[in-house]
Amino acid sequence: MSEKKVPGVWEGFKAFLMRGNVVDLAVAVVIGAAFTNIVNSVVKGVINPLVGAFGTKDLDHYSSCLKSPCEVNAAGEVSKGIPIMWGTVLSAVLSFLITAAVVYFLMVLPMAKYLARVAARRAEKEGTQEVLEVSELEVLKEIRDALVAQRGSGHDER
Repeated sequence: MSEKKVPGVWEGFKAFLMRGNVVDLAVAVVIGAAFTNIVNSVVKGVINPLVGAFGTKDLDHYSSCLKSPCEVNAAGEVSKGIPIMWGTVLSAVLSFLITAAVVYFLMVLPMAKYLARVAARRAEKEGTQEVLEVSELEVLKEIRDALVAQRGSGHDER
């Protein structure tokens, strides 16, 4: 009577963690968080002041009042009215666009070009292999035809 050992919870957890994609995902999340800080700093330190040159100094201060009039107290809190903080949304959209552009142009596009080159090389090698196989097949057919021709001529002489 052989009893199969059922893996324990700890062994299953270790196997899960040792899978390559889990580790890769963890690294991607950490790098993504660090990259997000860089992009947010660029937006707040460079983009917002550039846009703010045409109005307030920070995009976060752009707003409209849904229910007029909006009154702000000394602490900077809205005491009357309903403000729509569209500058904050615009800042988040700019952060997203910059992040997406950097990811696309510095990561996705180069990787796609690299994979296309690898696929082209592989196809070229396979094409060369097929040409070699076809030429070998042609040579073998010629040898066969020559042998058949020799046998045919040998039978005529007897």
